[in-house]
Amino acid sequence: MPFLFEDYRLDADRRELKRGSELIPVGPKVFDLLLFLVQNRQRVVTRDDLLNAVWEGRIVSESTLTSHVNAVRKAIGDTGKEQRLIRTVSRRGLRFVGKVIEEEMPARAPVTDPGADRGVRRVRAFGDGALTETREAAPVFAAEAESPPPLPDRPSIAVLPFQNMSGDVEQEYFADGMAEDIITALSRFKAPFVIARNSSFTYKARAVDVKQVGRELGVRYVLEGSVRKAANRVRITGQLVDAATGAHIWADRFDGELGDIFDLQDQVTESVVGAIAPAVEKAEIERAKRKPTASLDAYALYLRGLARLHQFGNRQANDEALRLFNCAIELDPEFATAYGRAASCYLSARINGWISDTANAIAEVKKLTQRAVELGKDDAIALSAGGNALAFVVGDVGVGAGLVDRALALNSNLAEAWHFGGWVKIWLGEPESAIERFARAIRLSPLDPWLMGMRAGTAYAHFFLDRYAEAASWAAMALQCSPDYRPGLRIAAASNAMADRPEQARKAMARLRELSPTLRLSNLKDVFGPYRRAEDVARYEEGLRKAGLPE
Repeated sequence: MPFLFEDYRLDADRRELKRGSELIPVGPKVFDLLLFLVQNRQRVVTRDDLLNAVWEGRIVSESTLTSHVNAVRKAIGDTGKEQRLIRTVSRRGLRFVGKVIEEEMPARAPVTDPGADRGVRRVRAFGDGALTETREAAPVFAAEAESPPPLPDRPSIAVLPFQNMSGDVEQEYFADGMAEDIITALSRFKAPFVIARNSSFTYKARAVDVKQVGRELGVRYVLEGSVRKAANRVRITGQLVDAATGAHIWADRFDGELGDIFDLQDQVTESVVGAIAPAVEKAEIERAKRKPTASLDAYALYLRGLARLHQFGNRQANDEALRLFNCAIELDPEFATAYGRAASCYLSARINGWISDTANAIAEVKKLTQRAVELGKDDAIALSAGGNALAFVVGDVGVGAGLVDRALALNSNLAEAWHFGGWVKIWLGEPESAIERFARAIRLSPLDPWLMGMRAGTAYAHFFLDRYAEAASWAAMALQCSPDYRPGLRIAAASNAMADRPEQARKAMARLRELSPTLRLSNLKDVFGPYRRAEDVARYEEGLRKAGLPE
């Protein structure tokens, strides 16, 4: 039974939206969302209602949900400001408020074959006070049993119940708790689809094939694990598998005491999530590189941009990263994380001394960060990347620090938020807190693409605490990751000079001047952090002067 509102006709059977005689093209999920709102117009529809009905219980990012709602509004000539047909009910959800008429369809001949009308069911719904009956296509709410769900356009993960290998039924709750905690922690990352616990736990106590799980749940990656107890010790193993190929992406094991079982559970969850999040991101970047250019979508463009951004000292790669992030934004204007990453490109350019128009860079970072915050209020990557760029490029350390702290509150397992938070603490003049944050970042992601930044940040923090030998040691470790990392070379030169190691200071300064021949103490501010303490600036300049940087 089609639904009529204003001059629109929404046909559930034909899966068509028309305005007059004009067919309005909409994506499958946009159509499903509009249909669900219209069919449930007698009540406020919550976020969970939409996830269960349209996304089949999968967890999707707030920005994805928002972009689909905006697409629905655009298709029916509505806006978030006007809310003529779809009204946002504060802290509750959405409601379709337009007047709807259900168009009567001609009577159909009885269906004699029970399978002939498969996939269609009749539902009862209240509309304008009258009880009506309408037909609804089943795929709006769930995939047909014989048709597995398609892979989403984001990385997708199912966490299977951990096997209890100890023979102790009392440990069953611990094994289940491990999987549940990991599902919850992974759900804080906005990029991946994470299959809900009720779906993944249907495989409990079953011998499963990972490839079959991937097909049945529509996921690319499957995390499986086991728990084994002996006396008062427990060993937990975990492995992340590519469901399409069966290849192992990551595997590790964790040993601990059962004295404080909940503390152990938290530690393992942090370690597992901190390790597999970057592993999935790396695998997705490689997948995007192999994808034909003509078929790129916004997320693939974003991943390609991220790969370029990781080539930190390469100006051409940084420019290309900014272009790719902007292209992703053009395809998906609601892509909060892409705005944050684009702002990070300006941060990289400033650190390396590549910015010629400072005023324009500041204006762009302000604009990008504002959009990242507007669209990604619960997106930890968007908030931390935008906040870090706002602090460093614009010099607004207070607001930038607040955004990074909000990101950490949203997702305490995000290594880069701890990394960026460490730099913010240095600029605020809190080096001890900075060291703690860098240590947390390194523990969460010991093979991170930004490891040189975490180590260099630790070097700066020790430097400002007058621990010049420790600073020089951390600077050397940063340069092991990336020998031409300019912040690392600067702190290596300054800390070695202050530690009375003139030869090491001279070598670092020589390489720095090869890379940045125009750098002087007089223009150091162009690549300098927004330090609040004048004594930190004076000490840094003194170290670089002693290392041989010209006035």
